[in-house]
Amino acid sequence: MNKKNSNIGLPPGTLVYNGPSTNERVKITLIEYNETEFFEQEFYDLSECMKNVKPNMTKWLNVEGVHRLELIEKIGKHYDIHPLTLEDIVNVDQRSKFEEYDNYVLCIMKMITFDTEVHAEQLSLILHENTVISFQEPHGGDAFDIIRSRLRQAKGRVRKLGSDYLFYALIDAVVDSYFNIIEKIGDAVEEIEEEIMNNANKNSLIKLYQLKRELIFLRKQVWPMRDMISNMIRSESDFISKNTQIFLRDLLDHSTRIIDTVETYRDLLSGIMDVYLSNTSNRMNEVMKVLTIMSSIFIPVTFIAGVYGMNFEFMPELKSPYGYAITWLVMIGVMVGQIIYFKRRKWF
Repeated sequence: MNKKNSNIGLPPGTLVYNGPSTNERVKITLIEYNETEFFEQEFYDLSECMKNVKPNMTKWLNVEGVHRLELIEKIGKHYDIHPLTLEDIVNVDQRSKFEEYDNYVLCIMKMITFDTEVHAEQLSLILHENTVISFQEPHGGDAFDIIRSRLRQAKGRVRKLGSDYLFYALIDAVVDSYFNIIEKIGDAVEEIEEEIMNNANKNSLIKLYQLKRELIFLRKQVWPMRDMISNMIRSESDFISKNTQIFLRDLLDHSTRIIDTVETYRDLLSGIMDVYLSNTSNRMNEVMKVLTIMSSIFIPVTFIAGVYGMNFEFMPELKSPYGYAITWLVMIGVMVGQIIYFKRRKWF
């Protein structure tokens, strides 16, 4: 378990990285393009990267790793990024949000992956003049391959429109990746539902509980995203054009669909849990019913056997030559009579 640092009690704007400890180098990918040209380079030194920046082109600076605080500070100084923004970037437990500043806008959200568990990594996007800067944790890749492919092949609108459209496209790629996660979780829900209905056991309950916990964690990550996108739509920042606002409304619709689907699966898992508990209770009731019927049948027989097992001297039946056979007939008759009675009452 990684011990997380705390910035409690420190002055505002103090950079404290609280993610998993790592010694990996921070890779900076610089993509520059316009409608006719495209350049892509990788760097591990910010000054070297800045030397290769070309004027009059849209730029995307992707920083993989936020654990090198000195590098984050250098980027902040170069692009005049507020210390509070830098603090939010390195604090990887941020809630999804959108903020406006004089010279840039900030968007923080979560990139999510799912294998047997839901994993969330923080993504911070800064829209500067003709520049988009993305900060991400170097774990599990990202959702931007489709955007890189469009840029390299000059497909779609991304090469024709400005940096604000690139800003939107990166957010849209992350939101679209949520649908893949939702689909995987849906398959897991169907699998556990079938298992509960056909062959429920203790392991099924453990799987159901774990899946429900993962879904609650996913809901916690995606729920604030709708407010973030709504704030972007209401923004009057000059960095986001009216043409891009139209695409943001479609993005809001996608986020609403994701949240509704998560809520549906959460309710479905609660229903499956109720079905499991109901089936368990019904099986217990059936067992108790069988035991109760068997007890009801043998209690009168036990009573008769107990009476004639007292062996008092003046019990007349003890001297009868047919007493044993008659007693058996009486006991069998009582049991058969009870069985017939239970059958007519449809108790079994």
